[in-house]
Amino acid sequence: MRWFKPNLKSIHALFGGHPAPEDETTLLDLGIEDIRVAMLALIEGMDDRQVLLVERRIRYAVDVLALWYLRGDLMAVLASRHGEAGARERLDPVSDMFRAMLPQGLRSRPSPLGGSKE
Repeated sequence: MRWFKPNLKSIHALFGGHPAPEDETTLLDLGIEDIRVAMLALIEGMDDRQVLLVERRIRYAVDVLALWYLRGDLMAVLASRHGEAGARERLDPVSDMFRAMLPQGLRSRPSPLGGSKE
């Protein structure tokens, strides 16, 4: 007699619990597409090789985590054209779009270098 009988239901329960209902999946897809459009809008009109590579990666990113990690590449492209401060200013609204979609550990934290405004 086996103690653990693996089947599709038990494996699924180990790695994620219950599948999301269709409504939640659709809402998540809409959010991902909104983020994708916002990211692509930031580099619209730029056409050097690095921009085209980042644009392709954004277009074909499969999930919200892939888009989250592509923010660094997008920041580099924007910084080359607008400087680091300008790039951060443009990218902050896109980063805010991720707020409800990521686990707490992956969200951006306020920088201690920003200082306080008095």
